[in-house]
Amino acid sequence: MTALRRITRPFAFLIAAQAAHSVEECWYRLYDRLAPARFVAELFSHDLARGFAVANTLLVLAGVGGIFVVRRGGSAARGVAWFWAVLEIVNGVNHIAFALVAGGYFPGLVTAPLLLGSGAYLVRRLSTA
Repeated sequence: MTALRRITRPFAFLIAAQAAHSVEECWYRLYDRLAPARFVAELFSHDLARGFAVANTLLVLAGVGGIFVVRRGGSAARGVAWFWAVLEIVNGVNHIAFALVAGGYFPGLVTAPLLLGSGAYLVRRLSTA
């Protein structure tokens, strides 16, 4: 097994964590609590729920596309994996910080540890690959 092939499963798990995170954000209406999320939702629809769902679906589909890039290997695989790992770690940290500032639950908090853990594990795998 090549070194880059060893990161395919951790990368796929990271994308699955993002999918769960997206569901939580949509279900608990992140776009009503965070201006940038509202902006993104409005890019896709005047109906914020629909627009935010479309944006998150596209994000997850981009991640699924990344799984194929990583699985195939090649020159782009490492860059794609590093990009997603850092993106999701930052995403997880931000949701925890938002909850701390809010003094309680903030949409995305429950799945934020999945993003942090799977992102950190992917970084570890990338560092040893």
